Amino acid sequence: MQISYHGHSIVKVKTQGYEILIDPFITGNELTDLIAEEQKPDVILLTHGHNDHVGDTVDIAKASGALVVAPNELAVWLGWQGLDTHGMNIGGAHQFYFGTVKYTKAFHSSSYTTEDKQIIYTGMPAGILFSAEGKTIYHAGDTSLFGDMELIGRRNTIDVAFLPIGDNFTMGPEDAAYAAGLLKPKLAVPVHYNTFPAIRQDPETFCSLADSTEARVMAPGESITL
Repeated sequence: MQISYHGHSIVKVKTQGYEILIDPFITGNELTDLIAEEQKPDVILLTHGHNDHVGDTVDIAKASGALVVAPNELAVWLGWQGLDTHGMNIGGAHQFYFGTVKYTKAFHSSSYTTEDKQIIYTGMPAGILFSAEGKTIYHAGDTSLFGDMELIGRRNTIDVAFLPIGDNFTMGPEDAAYAAGLLKPKLAVPVHYNTFPAIRQDPETFCSLADSTEARVMAPGESITL
């Protein structure tokens, strides 16, 4: 399994011949190394409906035919736009042909703002546990610190956890480091920082604080193999 990070909260997973793209906010993301028109994933996984996570999902999915897995209301809304979707909800897991997806709690909000200034309700925000080839990835989505992260860590052997550190809208470095201690992943990677002025952070601060687990900053385009 190959995992790569691409700025903001974008994570790409290649496993068993499939390519999975998580939260593909590419257009308007100055930190990403990706070009939206070049993406041909088999699957897109979404944590919630905010524009900086849904991103280029519609255009990419229409061009590639990718299955979009998302919280249910978001999946329904995207399905109305002609996408192939599979709706899920918090606590639910599903065995797909490319691996197992389980949605977890995330404490945040979730809506999509249209160009004509309409706010579309997109259900509950969530984190994602993705398992394949005997490995498990946890993408926390956008969230605050919460105590049930300890349960997520107890019930899952997490190989890599992607945790937001930007503060203002999500956990900051200190809370994210504490979250890493609750989750106990083999590796913790900071995401959702430096894309906008309000979430400017030094990711090395998170790594220095996460002394209970290995933590590593991944540059956009950098990959690891599990």
